[in-house]
Amino acid sequence: MTPFVRAGDRLLDIGCHDRTLINEVLGRIGSATGVDLHVEPQKDEKVRLLRGKFPEDFDFGKNAFDCISLLAVLEHVEDPGLLARQCHRVLSPGGRVVLTVPHPLVDRILDILIFLRLVDGMAAEEHHGFDVRRTIPIFEKAGLMLRVQRRFQLGLNQLFVFEKSQT
Repeated sequence: MTPFVRAGDRLLDIGCHDRTLINEVLGRIGSATGVDLHVEPQKDEKVRLLRGKFPEDFDFGKNAFDCISLLAVLEHVEDPGLLARQCHRVLSPGGRVVLTVPHPLVDRILDILIFLRLVDGMAAEEHHGFDVRRTIPIFEKAGLMLRVQRRFQLGLNQLFVFEKSQT
């Protein structure tokens, strides 16, 4: 994810959790807004963290961000089409949406790990049965162009980078 965040970017990290990504790129970005249902709201000179869901709870302005990250978030969203359309709206021309989506097999693996009590705090039922193959059509229908697609973590996760046209 981090190579796709450019110097000076205004970053929107949807599902920012503990702000790991924000902290990793903080030295080179212009600003960051993190959104998560479980984050403690805070604000400093470069970062603001907001509790809630995007886009339901926030009305960010048009062209407000240069990069949007959704790391293991899309499979938790009830209306991925709405999310993609709102990402397009708040992205500046040439801006990027960078997301990761797990393979559906990950849900089975999680079920086993949860049963064996090897992981805690994860709920596969929150994934809404999302099929990773829907990712490209959802974001292309919203007006974003696929620039990068690659598998990682033994093929169990996929990285996608979509871009908004310059015009």
